[in-house]
Amino acid sequence: MTDRDRFYAAIRASLFGGKLKPKQVEGIEAILTAWQADDARELAYGLATAYHETGFTMQPVKEKGGAAYLKRLYDPQSTDPARAALARKNGNTTPGDGVRYAGRGFVQLTWKANYKRMGEVLGIDLIAEPDLALQSEIAAQILFVGMQRGLFSGKRLSDYFTAHRTDWIEARWIINGVDSASRIAGYAGHFHAALTA
Repeated sequence: MTDRDRFYAAIRASLFGGKLKPKQVEGIEAILTAWQADDARELAYGLATAYHETGFTMQPVKEKGGAAYLKRLYDPQSTDPARAALARKNGNTTPGDGVRYAGRGFVQLTWKANYKRMGEVLGIDLIAEPDLALQSEIAAQILFVGMQRGLFSGKRLSDYFTAHRTDWIEARWIINGVDSASRIAGYAGHFHAALTA
């Protein structure tokens, strides 16, 4: 990566309204430390994803909403039969799993099956301790392992960033379709410019 001072000066001006808080720097540093590949486009897209998913805080976050909301979305006892079936399909089989395995991290890891799979990949017990996904270092590993291996949606960073392709917009499929794809593409462009300055 380019010189850190230049990188931070660039993103401070382009993405953070001229000022970075210590917690934002801490989160960015966790992501930069976790990154193990050479492609600045992939790193920029990971940073942009975290920027968007955390509401610009660059700190791992827990999904907003109270217990009733999370139960409705993710619990096998949801009042919505389709959501209850989806919960069971994704490993949320015990009442309370909807709250316990709601979204956490830089990228909102969700569902018991995904916590289990990611925990196995990282060698930690995310089933017993799902709040580990709120620790910056672990959240950064989840972000990149999931994006690089296609563990969130089946799509990977390497599907969109190759020698012949740079697709900032379609890369959103790595996480969840086209939700906010153009906006995140814009953020990624700013992070990429800062990384390669």
